[in-house]
Amino acid sequence: MTRLLNHPQVKPRLSDEHFSVDGTLIEAWASQKSFRPRDGRGDDNDGANFHGQKRKNDTHASTSDPDSRLYRKAAGQEANLCYMGHATMENRHGLAVAGMVTHANGTAERRASEIMLEAKGKAAGHRITAGEDKAYDTADHVANLRAINVTPHVTQNRAVTRTGKTRTSAIDERTTRHPGYGMSQSRRAMIECIFGWGKQHGTMRKTKHRGIARVAANFLLNLVAYNLIRIPKLVAA
Repeated sequence: MTRLLNHPQVKPRLSDEHFSVDGTLIEAWASQKSFRPRDGRGDDNDGANFHGQKRKNDTHASTSDPDSRLYRKAAGQEANLCYMGHATMENRHGLAVAGMVTHANGTAERRASEIMLEAKGKAAGHRITAGEDKAYDTADHVANLRAINVTPHVTQNRAVTRTGKTRTSAIDERTTRHPGYGMSQSRRAMIECIFGWGKQHGTMRKTKHRGIARVAANFLLNLVAYNLIRIPKLVAA
């Protein structure tokens, strides 16, 4: 990835100021039957019938791939054993410039974003912007981004809670009033093309590797492959 992005024909086309970050689920190479109690108790049916059981990551683990985690993207959806892949995209041409894989949990997207953006900010040597969806709209994440010299162009999450209250966004008019905020929100959607290609044509939808290190290597290979398809078209233009 580093050699590709530093290529003389590629580097001048990359933005070093405006980025977008998002995450996606990667289905693990492990079955639901392999997700069994860590202590071995209450597992007298070889994991075949788990209906009605309370299964949690702190009490259960996959015997096939212990690094995978049971996770659901949203309420009402099916929980699967998976990993979470994260990508950083530069906003000029929509090329992937960083990626990583973490365990799937509720804070993984925000923590991975902070790690990748801090590295990009240090490499750039100046303040950068980061477009993100409403899942990143939390007070601590926005504060953490500002602390590492990143302007958070995060989609405001003003959803109505179960109690009928409207959620308060951590992003206010100090950020949204600038034209750059709207531009970041528009360009942010391009990162879905990376994940879409990786799941339709690559191997990002369901990994055939076990262990977070191998899954991460395969995820980065998908990002490099996507860039290699995009770059010739950009160079020719």
